[in-house]
Amino acid sequence: QVQLVESGGGSVQAGGSLNLSCIASGDFYSIYCLDWFRQAPGKERERVASIRFGGGTKYYADSVKGRFTISRDNAKKTLYLQMNDLRPEDTAMYYCAADYECRQTYAAWGQGTQVTVSS
Repeated sequence: QVQLVESGGGSVQAGGSLNLSCIASGDFYSIYCLDWFRQAPGKERERVASIRFGGGTKYYADSVKGRFTISRDNAKKTLYLQMNDLRPEDTAMYYCAADYECRQTYAAWGQGTQVTVSS
């Protein structure tokens, strides 16, 4: 079983940047895909980005493409989300999730880190 803990959220002005981290403990090397999600109050959860174990295959939602970059350091058991050119609509709770077989079936979720972007 894997446990996930996010950090790096905060409050920034529009146009600013944040780098989220998600540190894993437990059976990290069996996780083939790691994803970032976000959920704003009153809105559905949105899958923001995904990365496979080797880092060569990545997915981005259209809403963040060109602004966010997902990466993972398997040696450090850490997932990252570099967020640039932040917009007020990026305001949400951000979660990382572990998907052992890249089937969008998630075995573990972090507790979330809040990102707030002011205009």
